[in-house]
This record gives sequence, structure tokens and C-alpha cells, in this order.
Amino acid sequence: MSHPATVLVFSAHAADFVWRAGGAIALYASRGHRVRILCLSYGERGESQGAWKEPEMTVARVKEIRRTESERAASLLGAEVRFFDAGDYPLRPSDDLVAALVEEYRTCRPEIVLTHAYNDPYNPDHPAANQISLQTRVFAQAEGYPLPGPPLGAPPVFMFEPHQPEQCDFKPDVLLDVTPVWERKRQAMDSMEAQRHLVDYYSDLSRRRGTQAVRNSGRKGIAHAEAYQRVFPQVTGELA
Repeated sequence: MSHPATVLVFSAHAADFVWRAGGAIALYASRGHRVRILCLSYGERGESQGAWKEPEMTVARVKEIRRTESERAASLLGAEVRFFDAGDYPLRPSDDLVAALVEEYRTCRPEIVLTHAYNDPYNPDHPAANQISLQTRVFAQAEGYPLPGPPLGAPPVFMFEPHQPEQCDFKPDVLLDVTPVWERKRQAMDSMEAQRHLVDYYSDLSRRRGTQAVRNSGRKGIAHAEAYQRVFPQVTGELA
């Protein structure tokens, strides 16, 4: 029995995938792909400002709030999500986390991988997630890695745009048209109530990237886009 092609998305915290890659997630889900989001932490310490302003808040309650928001957003985008609760501020890879992610690679055998950018001086968890995602991809390719399943091939990896790209040395080389699924992304962003202050920022960003996409393609129907940077070279028999 054949299975749909899979997109694997690494998210340091419970909301990162929504702001940065929600359009790509919704777009590929709408095309029949299986999209699986791996939330390494809930972002309970560093990315839950709204929740912590409520009286008598606890870590357990913050995690519950972020999990609920994240599951709702993933559902709106047409994706599935798995939580690892690896902790944030700092996010550190345990041996168990590494093994679980290698198993995800070998089991899902993704066609595409989305992850964080290399650098982020404002949040060290984001580059940590980048390194974890890239290292476990390499481990999953190794014949001798002690987990079941055939070694992974070489799925392309795309880094999504960080919050302040100029400070993160992020230079996009891919602009993805997400106009057809923009309303779904907007609904998913609206569901992240603990970080509602980011909705307008990422709505404006998608319009700016859309303008750049029109300029670079001549396709005047693009209104919203997301920016990505490739980790590995594209292998092709045709320059386009």
C-alpha cells in the first residue's frame, strides 16, 4: 500500500511552525501530502508571554495552553503534530530525543524537511533546533545507526525565515507563493492566543514577501509568500 509523500517540519517551540511555515504546511497538505510537525518544546519559559500574565499561572498550565493552541493550529493547516517536551531556554538534545528524531526520519522518510535558520541571536533555541534537525538527518542516513529501518536518502532541507532576518544572516533563495492558502494560515495564527502580538507582524511580512515574489517572477497574482533558504544544493538537469 502506497503512502502519501511526507513533509517533516521541525519547530523549536509550539508556535514557530505557524508563523514561519504555516503557508507551506497548508499548501502541501492541500496537495495531498502528509505534513508532520515535530514540536521539540512547548516554549513554556520563553515564548508564552501572554499566558504568564494570567494570575497564578504554572508551568504545567502553560504547557497545556500551548499544546492546545498548537494542536488547533496544526488542525487548521491540515497537519499532524507530535510534542517532545524537551524543554526550552535552553533547548538541549538528550540521547532519547536524538533517537526519537532519527526514528521519525526513518519512519516518515520525508520528501521535504523544513527547519529553523542557522542563526538567531535573540533566541538560541532556534539555531539549536536547526542543529538537532540537521544532525539527526545525518544520523538517519548512516547504515550503522542502531535503529530499525533502512537508511534515509537525501531529502532537501529548507530553512524558514526567522523573526529578524537581517540580524540572523538570513538571505532567502526561495519565495513560496502561499496565496491560495493564506486564509488558513491567518486562522492558524489567530489561534495562537499566547502570542497574538505576532499576528500583524507576520501578516505584513507575508505581503512584503509576496511583493518580492511578484518582482522576481512576473506572476502578478501572488499576494502572500513565505521565504526559505536551502541548506543543500539543488540537483537538477535543467536550469530554471
